[in-house]
Amino acid sequence: MIVKILKLGAFDTNCYVIWDEVSRRTIVIDPAFSTVSEGKTTVLKLIQTNNLSVDFIVNTHGHADHTCGNGLVKKATGAPILIHELDAPLLGVSGQEWASLFGIRLTSPPSDKILHEGDKIPIEETTLTVLHTPGHTPGGISLIVENSVFVGDTLFKGSIGRTDFPGGSYEQIIKSLKEKIVVLPDNFVVYPGHGPVTTIGEEKRTNSYLLFEGLYAQDRE
Repeated sequence: MIVKILKLGAFDTNCYVIWDEVSRRTIVIDPAFSTVSEGKTTVLKLIQTNNLSVDFIVNTHGHADHTCGNGLVKKATGAPILIHELDAPLLGVSGQEWASLFGIRLTSPPSDKILHEGDKIPIEETTLTVLHTPGHTPGGISLIVENSVFVGDTLFKGSIGRTDFPGGSYEQIIKSLKEKIVVLPDNFVVYPGHGPVTTIGEEKRTNSYLLFEGLYAQDRE
């Protein structure tokens, strides 16, 4: 599996293009470009240059800085848009208001498929497993593949996602981290929605939010 990270849009959102090296089957996670020209020179250029076949567009959550490129990628590739059922209302016509709050002009079409906890998203021989990790948004998800996890805005290097937006909950994000994320092996690579890549072990040792909440304690007993 090949993972390409593209930092896009006004909020430096991490868009991930992951593909099977042999078949070129591909999933695009959070296409985040905020203009058509940016999309054509980044995500679409990468797809064309590497002769990739996009099977799915997956959103880790519904905020416009993670979904604004959905429409252009779908138009260019025909790939369906997948998002958790609780964040699906943030796409389509109802999502235009959210986009305007972020100062983003591009908006996403409605989703084509709804995701739930435990769903499997295939890339040839590889499968992404959906974890429902609410807190930043009600329908936030993380995606496990091999020894890595794509966490959206649930966890960052040294921090966690904001919970002060409508639908956010600090209690829920801590619960998601405790029950779904920090229980993963320490060597798991963490691909966040913004900022640098990290690991589960590093965050358990150094992330002040996890330390404050005592989510590391089971490893120190």
